[in-house]
Amino acid sequence: MSTQESLLKVQNLHTGFEIEGKTYYAVKDVSFDVKPKEVVCVVGESGCGKSVMSLSIMDLLPKHNGKIAQGEILFKGKDLVPLSDNEMNQIRGKDISMIFQEPMTALNPVLSIGFQLDEVLINHTTSKNEEIRRKSISLLQQVGISRADQVVNEYPHQLSGGMRQRVMIAMAIACQPQLLIADEPTTALDVTVQAQILELITKIQEEVGMAMLLITHDLGVVAEMADRVVVMYAGQVVEYTDADRLFYAPKHPYTKALLDSIPRMDETREVLNTIKGIVPSLKNMPAKGCRFVDRCPSAMPECAEIDPQLGEVEKGHAVRCILYDASHPEKEAEVK
Repeated sequence: MSTQESLLKVQNLHTGFEIEGKTYYAVKDVSFDVKPKEVVCVVGESGCGKSVMSLSIMDLLPKHNGKIAQGEILFKGKDLVPLSDNEMNQIRGKDISMIFQEPMTALNPVLSIGFQLDEVLINHTTSKNEEIRRKSISLLQQVGISRADQVVNEYPHQLSGGMRQRVMIAMAIACQPQLLIADEPTTALDVTVQAQILELITKIQEEVGMAMLLITHDLGVVAEMADRVVVMYAGQVVEYTDADRLFYAPKHPYTKALLDSIPRMDETREVLNTIKGIVPSLKNMPAKGCRFVDRCPSAMPECAEIDPQLGEVEKGHAVRCILYDASHPEKEAEVK
């Protein structure tokens, strides 16, 4: 969608889980890219496949039943999908890092903070022991932990949720990765702490000059941080454009419904707008047709029959909806 060379390019990704002898796809036909130094936000309700997509990129799917069945994950032009565990271990933490969704459980409870930070540096640098410990303390200071020389010897249970998330950020940036994946990094944190963590991530992202793939369900965060936005629904990308166009000229009915559910300062509502129904479960995905059809206010009979494809409606703006399909040119007016 841009002439600038991509740092990460995901093409036609299908990620499935084998359940009772049958494969169910949590991610289906997902394509997007991330350019150097930019922030791409992935947004959607819970159960839309955002986290599974990020775990696919990191090759952290459960080995017993998760697999990438189709597609490419190109990092600096190299496909990560066929790489061995050892090859991926050289990339994870060094070139691509991840901040996980639950700060309260992401750290190992029986290992000290310093041990877990040191491990990242030991695996990816040639520094000696004393130098590694100095770097670990420096990283804790960099993420705003005041008594870093003491915290480095403490255990996760001795820290608050916000402190643990700062430790996770320190681990993620330890080797100055080119790409940071942040999977809802403020989940389960107080509102004031959420703002601090997002401000910290933004500051570090700009200082280090890394690209970021930020997964969130908070459109306020998207408005503040995103260069471009990937909207996912039921495992598929339904809209993909820059942040300004997403908020001022959304196309897909799902994107419009998400935006319409946000409370507005200039309106008085007794009841907030909601999207009827729920995201279909993994076992109940429609066999054909649009996956949003049962909840879509603009649905037509053919929506249940035709599988919509992700296509550009204008340069830099792609939508998966037959209302904007070239074979249905008269339909676009119905959703304006």
